[in-house]
Amino acid sequence: MPQMNREQRNAAWQAAHQWRARAAQTQPNGLMGSLKLLLTWLAFGALMIVGVVLGLFFLLVGWAMMPFVRHKMKKRMEQMRADQAQDIGGGYASERPTGQQDALEGSYEVKEEPRRSSRY
Repeated sequence: MPQMNREQRNAAWQAAHQWRARAAQTQPNGLMGSLKLLLTWLAFGALMIVGVVLGLFFLLVGWAMMPFVRHKMKKRMEQMRADQAQDIGGGYASERPTGQQDALEGSYEVKEEPRRSSRY
């Protein structure tokens, strides 16, 4: 049984035995201990029920607010699109010199090449 000795020297094994001994000492003794244990479980159960009810309430409130949030986001997107369309179609293009154009990558300018004479 050398394996038992190795297990007994293990720190986790010793901690488990200490916890087991402490749990055996704190067992409810008599009517007062049983009453205290019952009240503890009832309080824990009541807190769990309150937590579940609050969680369900906030879940339902969130679901109920989804259409309002969606409507608000739609309005915001429409406003952003209108602002972009105004920026593109506004007097921005008329202020530039001719020959300069915008592309998706950035601005560029078309330069005229000098005409070559045809002497050949």
